[in-house]
Amino acid sequence: MEKEITKNRQATEMTLITAVNDIIEESGFEGLGINAVAAKAKVSKMLIYRYFNSLDGLIAAYIQQNDYWINFDEELPDQAHLAAFIKQIFKRQIMWLRENYTLKRLYRWELTTDNKFVKELRNKREEKGIWLVEAVSKLSKHPKKEIAAMASIITAAISYLALLEENCPVYNGLKIQQESGWEELEEGINLLVDLWLQKQL
Repeated sequence: MEKEITKNRQATEMTLITAVNDIIEESGFEGLGINAVAAKAKVSKMLIYRYFNSLDGLIAAYIQQNDYWINFDEELPDQAHLAAFIKQIFKRQIMWLRENYTLKRLYRWELTTDNKFVKELRNKREEKGIWLVEAVSKLSKHPKKEIAAMASIITAAISYLALLEENCPVYNGLKIQQESGWEELEEGINLLVDLWLQKQL
């Protein structure tokens, strides 16, 4: 009986998370509301409060399920393949964010929100980020603060440009609404990674 209740709860949670995704795709973030989500999911709105505490909690669960860094679980490489590994991390971040319309909408929401759910998400990202920085530091023999600074600059640039491309066709000459612009950006990122790894310690 207890297993059945747990199974039903998990199914309902997934239904609600899917409803959030569908509403954002159909009418944007502005279309989200307790009643709208409950109607889309065809469940009682009380279940949103019961399982997620609030609409913000449900939205946070959606972001957590779709966030690139929280879900990052790539196997660490050996030292010889470190450069390719780092380049691939940034390439996948670009693909993940550019191809996920709803995630971009929710990233904007996160930038203007500061509640306990968002703080939990940021803490989880931070934990994964610190783990990755420490791992790369051990493999590359470069100091952690150096890796953290470089990674922050690149990941922040990717996030900003992925959000900006919807309303801005060109940034510093890069055509960010076209694949060619992002290919040029990837080339620049790859160059930075190579130069950094070749730097004398």
